[in-house]
Amino acid sequence: MAFAQGLQQLGWTDGRNVRIDTRWFADNEADTRKYAAELVALAPDVILASGGSVVGPLLQATRTVPIVFTLTIDPVGASYVASLARPGGNATGFTSYEYSLSGKWLELLKEIAPGVTRAAVLRDATLPQGVGLFGAIQAVGPSFGVEVSPIEVRDAPEIERAVTAFARSTNGGLIVSGSGLATAHRDLIITLAARQRLPAVYFQRFFVTSGGLISYGPDPIDPHRRAASYVDRILKGEKPADLPVQAPTKYELVINLKTAKALGLDVPPTLLVRADEVIE
Repeated sequence: MAFAQGLQQLGWTDGRNVRIDTRWFADNEADTRKYAAELVALAPDVILASGGSVVGPLLQATRTVPIVFTLTIDPVGASYVASLARPGGNATGFTSYEYSLSGKWLELLKEIAPGVTRAAVLRDATLPQGVGLFGAIQAVGPSFGVEVSPIEVRDAPEIERAVTAFARSTNGGLIVSGSGLATAHRDLIITLAARQRLPAVYFQRFFVTSGGLISYGPDPIDPHRRAASYVDRILKGEKPADLPVQAPTKYELVINLKTAKALGLDVPPTLLVRADEVIE
C-alpha cells in the first residue's frame, strides 16, 4: 500500500500508466524461486523485492532486470551489491539493519527478563543474515551472562519440536531474528512463546501487535514508500548500479504489557519511557 501510494504521488497509477504484477512470498525455497522466475519471465522494467529472502532468488533468475529491494540485511555480504555507495549491478534498495543490531535484542531480553540465562535464536541458516545475526548475538552472549543456541526455522513441525525441547530447561528466552520464514510462521512462534512461558524479542512490530512481548527494529512501512522514488527514477532511465543503497531512518521499540503480565514480568520504567509504542 505504501509503495503504491508513493508511486501515485510520483504520477504512476496502476492500470493507467503502469502495470503492477504481484507474487507473494512463499514459505519454501522452491516456490520462491518459481515465483521469481515467473516475474522475470514477464520482462518487467523493474522489480520490487520486499524483504531480503527474495532478493537472492531474483538475482539468480536475472542479472539484467533492475531490482529495488527493501528490508534487506547486509546486501554487500550477501553479494547482492558491490558496495552501498555504488551497487554496481542490477540491484539497489533499502537495508533493514546491520548485524550488530542483533546484540540489542539480547540486551532488551535481559532488560525485560533479567532471570534469562539461556537464549534460543530462531534463524534461517540458509540466508547470510541467519548466520550473521546469530554470530553477532553469540559474540555478546558472555557479556550478558547468557548461553546462546540456534533454532533453525524451516517448517512448523521443526519449530514446534525445537522450541518445546528448549523450554524443558529453566531460565530460557527467545530471540526471533529477521527472515521471511519467521514472518510466515509468526502466529505459531508467538503461540509457542506464550504456551512455554518464554519471554521473546522480535525483529518487527507486527509480532508484538499480534501478541508477542517486545520488538526492536526499523519501521517496515517507510522503506516501501521510499522505494517508490527509486522505481520512479529507474522507470525514467536511471540505473540501479548508480543509486546508493540506503539505511533505515527510524527504529521503533514496541512493548506488549498484556503479554508481559501474562509472563509475570514487571517491565522496568526505564524501558517503558524509551518505547515508541506500548500496547495495553
